Amino acid sequence: MVPPDNLAHLPRRKRWEIERAAQVLFIEFEEAQTTKLSEKSRRGRILKLILFGSYASDAWMGSHQRGYFPGYDLLVVVNYEGFSGGYEAWERARQRLLHEHMMTYRISTPVNFVVHTYQDMNDQLARGHCFFMDIARSGIVLYDTPGYPLAKPKAVDPLVARVEARHCYDHWFASAGRFLRLAFVALADDFDNEAAFLLHQATERFYLCVLRALALYSPRSHQLDFLRSQAERIAPELIKVWPRDTSFARRCFRRLDHAYVEARYSPDYAIVPEELTWIAEHVTHLRQAIEAVCTEYLGSASETKADGEKS
Repeated sequence: MVPPDNLAHLPRRKRWEIERAAQVLFIEFEEAQTTKLSEKSRRGRILKLILFGSYASDAWMGSHQRGYFPGYDLLVVVNYEGFSGGYEAWERARQRLLHEHMMTYRISTPVNFVVHTYQDMNDQLARGHCFFMDIARSGIVLYDTPGYPLAKPKAVDPLVARVEARHCYDHWFASAGRFLRLAFVALADDFDNEAAFLLHQATERFYLCVLRALALYSPRSHQLDFLRSQAERIAPELIKVWPRDTSFARRCFRRLDHAYVEARYSPDYAIVPEELTWIAEHVTHLRQAIEAVCTEYLGSASETKADGEKS
């Protein structure tokens, strides 16, 4: 499935893990197809599988030297919308990959993936969205169905991009701020589970803010670990917001990540005030860092436009 030379820049173990992740994605997708009765429901195909992010180049080595360990980032391209992000196979694939990473340790590095249709990806390329342009330009193709070429990336109008980026920033930063305010209200009233959920929502929205402002795109996911990795990839200065050097720090982030579902629905979800205080403090740091990153980016975009007009 994976052309042997495409991952030659990676150690053998990393190559095997990426190949294993690709295998899991195909197995779960194909098994979901076999359970369908109608011909229409069995017409799904994976057209492309592309590795992007740190492991598509030698950037992962620099990350490791700084004590930051990114995950494998994969783009799955399918033929129809019904087999994209909400398709049942992908949740099973996520759970299986998580199990192999956290329980059996078969895969040492987290696996993140997003799913888009072939038409959607080409539409995004035609619109000049840099997330997809970067993948088309620098991603490593692990699997490719003949006859489905990618559209030629189109440079986006800087003025249009700036207007859209400003709109995304204004909307998502304000939304995240409101959830953070509500979280502090819940904290003051000792509503621990509600506070955890609200802090999760604030964090998710802050990451959506930076992703949509800088890349005009964000993956369809509530997984903070995944959103964090994507945001830190385009804005490395955000890495320092969440310490990873202690078991307490790592546990707190896991509690926050799990709060989206478990804090609302699981009677077994538990979080202590010390963890909540630490999380709230770092979500506040995240807010400040996101504001600084986006303000600098939008300011640079304005200066670039002004320079262009003068010339």
